[in-house]
Amino acid sequence: MPDPLTVASGISAVGAIMSAWQLRRRALRAEAEIAHLQAELAAERHAASHDPLTGLPNRRAFYRLAATLLTDAAGKPLLAVVLDLDDFKQINDRYGHAAGDHVLINVAERLATFAGENLVARLGGDEFAGLLASPTMDRRWIDHATRRLCEMMAAPIQLGTLTLRVTASVGLAPVTCPAQLSDALCRADEEMYRAKSLSGTRSARQLVADY
Repeated sequence: MPDPLTVASGISAVGAIMSAWQLRRRALRAEAEIAHLQAELAAERHAASHDPLTGLPNRRAFYRLAATLLTDAAGKPLLAVVLDLDDFKQINDRYGHAAGDHVLINVAERLATFAGENLVARLGGDEFAGLLASPTMDRRWIDHATRRLCEMMAAPIQLGTLTLRVTASVGLAPVTCPAQLSDALCRADEEMYRAKSLSGTRSARQLVADY
């Protein structure tokens, strides 16, 4: 007949193992729940600061991130860029909003490619902005960079069997500190609208703000 003490010790050991296993399961469930909540919080934060269509930072995030970049730049000039598509409404009217969304996604990807690691954002509608580091503030270099950006925007966009071409008007203005950001964007915006109003046969139009 088994020793009662041995039996009791065995039962206690099994009970301890079961308790430890249950505690481990609870800990794993708690860890999974925490990870899930953290992922949800990160997704909510991302959604609050990014454009849902293009994935670029939105207007609010752009101003916040730009202010940080300008603070870290310690007075080194950066270029504020404003870009607006020409006659974009015709795309929506003629081909539908799905086509318009496709164009905006392509434009966002091209702008991000052009900017590299620099900040770009969708401010709303067909208006985009950026804050770009420049190796020089030489006017010729800026003119060249602006033409290259406009050429990238004017490249054909494939939509099923259709090939769309959308040009862009661009304005740029140097900025050296967070306090100048709004003013620089206003100047860049003014130059962008001046570019848009110019007549001519160029496929893309651009001007650089005076400085």
